[in-house]
Amino acid sequence: QVQLVESGGGLVQAGGSLRLSCAASGSIFSINAMGWYRQAPGKQRELVAHISSGGSTNYADSVKGRFTISRDNAKNTVYLQMNSLKPEDTAVYYCNAQIMTPFNLGYDYWGQGTQVTVSS
Repeated sequence: QVQLVESGGGLVQAGGSLRLSCAASGSIFSINAMGWYRQAPGKQRELVAHISSGGSTNYADSVKGRFTISRDNAKNTVYLQMNSLKPEDTAVYYCNAQIMTPFNLGYDYWGQGTQVTVSS
């Protein structure tokens, strides 16, 4: 079984910064892509940032230049550095990881979510 545990959410004023972390643990052969998604009240879950196993990244247009995704493969951990936060960034942020088996099958796992609230 695999678990993703997120941390680092909270309440911050507009213009401030937060750093989210997500650590994967359990029966892990390898991890392919990892990413961060968010869901605001009344809205669909959306991709925020994505990082491949090789370190290639892509971002939602709304966060480009403000958020940075990174990963530490030795720790099975992905990070999201969020700067210049805006009230519209308020959402529950979810970590996602594609866990690979020795037979090259990939399975998606999700964290429990962490609340980020940006006050104006």
